[in-house]
Amino acid sequence: MFQNHIIEKCKQNNRKAQMQLYNQYCQGMYIVAKRFVKHEAEAEDVVQDAFIKAFSKLHQYQAEVTFGAWLKRIVVNTSMDALKSKNQRLVELEEVHLKVVDASDEDKWLVDDAVSIDNIKEAINNLSEKYRYVVMLYLIEGYDHQEISEILKISEVASRTQLYRGKLKLQELLKHTKDGTRS
Repeated sequence: MFQNHIIEKCKQNNRKAQMQLYNQYCQGMYIVAKRFVKHEAEAEDVVQDAFIKAFSKLHQYQAEVTFGAWLKRIVVNTSMDALKSKNQRLVELEEVHLKVVDASDEDKWLVDDAVSIDNIKEAINNLSEKYRYVVMLYLIEGYDHQEISEILKISEVASRTQLYRGKLKLQELLKHTKDGTRS
């Protein structure tokens, strides 16, 4: 409930409350932005832009999700906008952020232990842009297909299709890496 009090103060344009909220979420949102953009300065810019957007749209926040989740979506969208505007490649990921979300029995894809984290990073970065974004948002950020469709402005069917094809391509790239036959 303490956080709701801070958010209400922020809605009233209380600068001290805004700074408190910024300080609480700044580092976590920087880490999210850094996973998408290449340079520290760019990630800092993305976070600043995201907070400006968040504070200007705070009246739209209805606490249906946690404030952190709401803000993270703004950071991801701002990161994607920055990438699209500069047409840049996604940055390498940190090992700690690699996880498979929502893997069902028929959807399992395992990576051989011989494949290093650097191989996985390189393989994700070598995916075509349309697959890379969906793979990152789904597998790394943990968004579902509805959320991905909203972020990327594609249909849920396209999200599912691109994830499926992206995972197949990722497996193929990793298999070639393991076999020493890099493509």
